[in-house]
Amino acid sequence: MKILLTGVAGFIGYHVAQALLARGDEVVGVDNLNDYYDVGLKQARLDQLAPHKNFSFHKINIADRGAMMPLAKSDAAHIVHLAAQAGVRYSLTNPYAYIEANLMGHTVMLELARQMATKHFVYASSSSVYGGNTKTPFAVEDPVEKPVSLYAATKRADELMSWTYAHLYKIPCTGLRFFTVYGPWGRPDMAVYLFTKAIMSGEPIKVFNFGKMKRDFTYIDDIVAGVLSSLDRPASGEPPAQLYNLGNSHAENLMDFIATLEKELGKKAQIDFQPLQPGDVPETFADIIPSVRDLGFQPKTSIAEGIPQFVAWYRKYHKS
Repeated sequence: MKILLTGVAGFIGYHVAQALLARGDEVVGVDNLNDYYDVGLKQARLDQLAPHKNFSFHKINIADRGAMMPLAKSDAAHIVHLAAQAGVRYSLTNPYAYIEANLMGHTVMLELARQMATKHFVYASSSSVYGGNTKTPFAVEDPVEKPVSLYAATKRADELMSWTYAHLYKIPCTGLRFFTVYGPWGRPDMAVYLFTKAIMSGEPIKVFNFGKMKRDFTYIDDIVAGVLSSLDRPASGEPPAQLYNLGNSHAENLMDFIATLEKELGKKAQIDFQPLQPGDVPETFADIIPSVRDLGFQPKTSIAEGIPQFVAWYRKYHKS
């Protein structure tokens, strides 16, 4: 089948595109290649995809409806919408980027889905929507009315808008709440990348909340399997709108994560303990029972297996 995939030069988007192409699907990729982080890394991902005969690329900002709407003629039956302005802390300094990409961009994609009579609209949400919830593990039925960052607020708004389009226009919509995704080709603003770079360079790493943090670290291959499984199972019901957690369903102590990374790098970290940052939450932990039941989702990769694969890629990519 043909899939319109936004954020194709991003971390998750790149891996999803690789998996779709590997199974014989056609991918129409969209990305604006913005400079939130190293554009060279984004281009390097695209260079990996470009040789595939079933891959095409359009450099477009998803918030530009005039540029996006002609893609309705692409004959793509499905949309996987992963493009977004990511990052909790960046939302404190550049809020408008989140309004443009995550609100206007998401609205444009829903309108495009309506014009295309899309068979299934799968989109990226985030574990950030759970805000400061203290009940763990986080379940999709939990209240999420109190986001603690603008990023989280925009992602929750995306879920509500998608529900509305499913209600009004019967577009099957599935939102996927990702939990701290890591792995090869990952984002430079994420913890495993930042920590690896600093430790290898002999520089201190900032550890917030004085190390009293837990994260449901989820390896990229497990996330990709969940995305494809969701794509193949269009949302049903009235309205046809679903939400699922995609996480490893294990809250790792951040200090244990760092220790595993130190072991793989063969070098101790210099740790600069910091207080909890605005917008951050102390713990994330995914309840994946519905994902297992409905999607057959089965995360398989522990940090003991995933971190070495990231470090091997990092060394190769940076030739260090």
